[in-house]
Amino acid sequence: MLSRVADSVFWMSRYIERAENVARFIDVNYNMTLDVQGTLAQQWAPLVATTGDHDDFAARYDGATRANVLQFLAFDEENPNSILSCLQRARENARTIREVISSPMWEEINKFYHMVRSAALRPGALEQPYDFCNRVKLASHLLVGVTDTTMSHEEAWHFARMGRLIERADKTSRIVDVKYYVLLPQPRDVGTTLDVVQWSALLKSASALEMYRRRHGRIVPQRVAEFLMLDRHFPRSIRFCLIRIQDSLRSISGSESGTFINRVEQRVGLLRAELDYTTIDDIVDQGLHEFIDAFQTKLNEIGMAIYQDFFTTGAAAARTALRPFV
Repeated sequence: MLSRVADSVFWMSRYIERAENVARFIDVNYNMTLDVQGTLAQQWAPLVATTGDHDDFAARYDGATRANVLQFLAFDEENPNSILSCLQRARENARTIREVISSPMWEEINKFYHMVRSAALRPGALEQPYDFCNRVKLASHLLVGVTDTTMSHEEAWHFARMGRLIERADKTSRIVDVKYYVLLPQPRDVGTTLDVVQWSALLKSASALEMYRRRHGRIVPQRVAEFLMLDRHFPRSIRFCLIRIQDSLRSISGSESGTFINRVEQRVGLLRAELDYTTIDDIVDQGLHEFIDAFQTKLNEIGMAIYQDFFTTGAAAARTALRPFV
């Protein structure tokens, strides 16, 4: 496979997953601030900080009001991580590899893009962001299903899955981190009914509430973090994503289990082993926020290693100019 093609497939898939997860960021913050009075209901600024775009936002917006933050994250074309910007780049990458992806994939990407573009032009589209965010999530899910059922599961498909899962693992960690950036600024609130309700909202925004209840039953914050980070069966958990990333890497390189032949496989193997042999108690003792920060750094290093080992420089670098969250 040409490096140019692999690069475009990888980033097409990653941008689509990023768009979905920005919608989840908005959704989780919106759900958690519903019916909450006082300063907590106004905490939209930390949502921008969580995505790593605080400087860009501060340079162009007067204040972190609800309307400004929603516009910036959803429709701002100057924000490279907005939902609309991500879909523009996903569509452009898909256009350059029409010979690799299926016609149904191309059609669904176009529908997805035009749905968001139309919403951006419609006044009041974000007055109640739940509906818009839900449509973004469903369009992303549909595209993943179409990809899995209409594209041969060869190298191109594995690069697409790898891009999607790297993005998903990073954003799942950030959704968990939103809890600590946005919610419960007073220690006295920990363990209250409000705390439990908001952890439930967090699970729901990650489409994890039903599966969590099936596994653990009662909402316990430490178990919620464990489920989203260490569960090996739930598709949006960090550990699940790393397992599947490793599977795709082996399919691409042809290496066997327990071996590695490039830097990417080495880094993924080390990070997966760390999650395989850690517990939620270890993470809490270290500090959940500190653990997530370290994890995100390692995941960025994996992304850089993928670029260095599989993708070319020059034209590919220009196409992938959308920076990851930092």
